Amino acid sequence: MKKKKAAVDLRSLWGRAGKAPKTASTSVPAAAPPSSLLRCLRFFLQQGLAFQGHDEIEDSLNQEIFPETLKWLAEHLEGADKAVLENALSDPQVTSPNMLKDLVSACARETTRRIVRDLGEDNFAVLACLFSDACHNEQLVVCLRYVDKKGRAVERLAGIVSVENPDASTIKGAIEPVLRDHSLSWSRVRGQGYDGVGNIRAHVKGLKKLITDESPSAHYVHCFAQELQLALVTVLKKIDACADFFEQIGFLVSVLETSCRKAQMLLVAEAQQVLEGLDPKKASSIKDDAGFGFHHKTVILVYVLYPTIRSVLIMVGEDCTQGMEAVKARKILAYFESFEFVFMTHLLLNVLGYTRDLSRCLRIFRDDFMANGIDLIGLSKNQLYKLRGNNGWDTFLKDVTSFCAKHDIKVRSMDDIYEPVLRSKGSFGKVKNIHRYRVEIFTSVFDGLFQEFNDRFDKVNTDFLLCVASLDPAKSFYHYDKDKLLKLAQFYLKDFSSKDLSQLPVHLTRFIADMREDERFRDVKSFVELSVMLVETKKSLRHPIVYKLLKLVLVLPVATASVEKVFSAMDLVMKKLRNRVGEQLLYDCLITFVEREVFMQVKADALISRFQAIVGV
Repeated sequence: MKKKKAAVDLRSLWGRAGKAPKTASTSVPAAAPPSSLLRCLRFFLQQGLAFQGHDEIEDSLNQEIFPETLKWLAEHLEGADKAVLENALSDPQVTSPNMLKDLVSACARETTRRIVRDLGEDNFAVLACLFSDACHNEQLVVCLRYVDKKGRAVERLAGIVSVENPDASTIKGAIEPVLRDHSLSWSRVRGQGYDGVGNIRAHVKGLKKLITDESPSAHYVHCFAQELQLALVTVLKKIDACADFFEQIGFLVSVLETSCRKAQMLLVAEAQQVLEGLDPKKASSIKDDAGFGFHHKTVILVYVLYPTIRSVLIMVGEDCTQGMEAVKARKILAYFESFEFVFMTHLLLNVLGYTRDLSRCLRIFRDDFMANGIDLIGLSKNQLYKLRGNNGWDTFLKDVTSFCAKHDIKVRSMDDIYEPVLRSKGSFGKVKNIHRYRVEIFTSVFDGLFQEFNDRFDKVNTDFLLCVASLDPAKSFYHYDKDKLLKLAQFYLKDFSSKDLSQLPVHLTRFIADMREDERFRDVKSFVELSVMLVETKKSLRHPIVYKLLKLVLVLPVATASVEKVFSAMDLVMKKLRNRVGEQLLYDCLITFVEREVFMQVKADALISRFQAIVGV
């Protein structure tokens, strides 16, 4: 009965037709203006704000965030809204935790309903990623990628599921209820993409097979730029010398920051530039899979400002007032003045430089990059092959030796027995420097990159993407190839009937002629632009079979995967004020926050109806 009463109050509160609320003001009309309560609710959800605080005593001067905001609004509003709010705040049920929970649930459900309605009966791709929340619980983020009614490729959050001991079957089992809740089936899945970060990477192969068993046309494609970063991460994590290098960079930042606060020793512009470039939260870690653009910048700064860093470490190490920072500075200085540090700086400068440039190009191309991206990957591999060869090693070692001579650093003879800098001699076998530096570090990095490139950009995947690239509209469809597009259609046999496939050559000929003759399509550069223009000009109706093929291409997550945006959203939504909320409420808040563009389009009447259905009115 309590929920029913609250629902009726809310109905009048939101301006539904009916009797005016009984307040001191008798001028409130039967149909009140748009409710300030609803506006406040939308504002809190769209900004990811918590509704309640820690001090919930009845006579508290600052009881809860949401009611306090409503009180502030009631004090500053005029007319009907003020009377409505004052009437509502007199009933504690209206702003009770249970009421707000049901309201948020109604907002989240209407948001996802609108997303599913926008998807309609079209095909879609499933994007998934595992991450750990603030309580270190494993969560699976599930997003849908599809082509909307305007021809745009969009990615929407579908749900978040808690998983324990994730493996391929568990992850697939976690995705299934999300699809089922939205009345979606595996038969409509035409693409799959998984973030390579975290535990999911080890299960991608098994997961791909499980889903392709359900839907053979659910092709797996991963963002080229991110695949490149992940390949680099995988390799560098296996090289102990790389981990030692970044760990010492982290120690360096901590010493510089502490010393700067204590003795104002770092007012030198170059030293401050080091602190600006070396982020303490990232400098010591190579587990941030997407942060190697930052690490490249770090290595460049260390290389360019080496004399300044060295002099500052000497100053801090010799200053007895610095305490433990002086001890740390002396230990770091011993590593920074070693041949191994110079060797690793030059190696990472080369490797990160090559891959950074390639990654930047792949990100610039975005949806229309595939053919160029594949060419760039091949070019990058050839450059790395040259750097790995005998001539590359000789040139590299010469550069390292020259840097050491310039800064009075002792150069190690490649024929001497290797002596570790940061570890005990017993932790390494008795090997010569040439074996340690060339085989275990230098060659291992490049061979690891080659292997990762071959695994991630295999021939089957590359051939498939080259077929996709044949529909690239850039430069008046410069990459157009009818045979490859006919081959591409064979990958989607469930979407094209035998009649469609027999007529496709004719349709493709008409389509390409139409596109090249129409001036409106001359400046189109990407798949998305092509799709949007086809819808705007209604030529998607003139070339339905080709447009269907284009939509299947757009569904593939080859350029970006938006699941990562939920990570930053989780940091904003999961605050101390929400350390005890239930999982479902947290997920509902995340959906309305992440998809606030969709949530803003939900009408008040739809929210009221959904809320009444939840509370059983």
